Amino acid sequence: MSTPYPTEYRPCVGLLVINRDGHIWLGERLDARNDAEGLGTWWQMPQGGIDEGEDAITAAMRELREETGITSAKIIAETESWHHYDFPAHFATKAWGGKYRGQKQKWFALRFNGPDDEIDISSPEPNLPPEFGLWRWSPKTALIDNVVDFKRAIYSAVLEEFDPLIIPA
Repeated sequence: MSTPYPTEYRPCVGLLVINRDGHIWLGERLDARNDAEGLGTWWQMPQGGIDEGEDAITAAMRELREETGITSAKIIAETESWHHYDFPAHFATKAWGGKYRGQKQKWFALRFNGPDDEIDISSPEPNLPPEFGLWRWSPKTALIDNVVDFKRAIYSAVLEEFDPLIIPA
């Protein structure tokens, strides 16, 4: 008997963090067993789920702090609409207990004004594993080639929408 393909999207936020040089924050995901999005080493911008009773802006700032340690950032824009992506079929029946077919994300552009030594990718909570093993600032032209295939379309759309903001400060 096959598992039915899920139809719901998990509500999430995505964060495009821009530094003074106009570069974008990327973290190299840790290769974690049972990861909802599958095994592999790739780079991505911070993102994460919206908790029950939480609005998207609150979730964005929480995820930023949890995944990067960044507190010196200000939201400068948000996407006009939600962006959706589907998990590859073999993940969709496993991710979050097979409840979601993919994620719907509200994206935020943030300007980082702190020093790089503020960034801390170790987890802020003992029971919360870190998302990333490494991080770097990337020019927007190199971003798409470094992300997992099934997120490339959403990243391209977000980069296009926020393009006028991805400039040196």
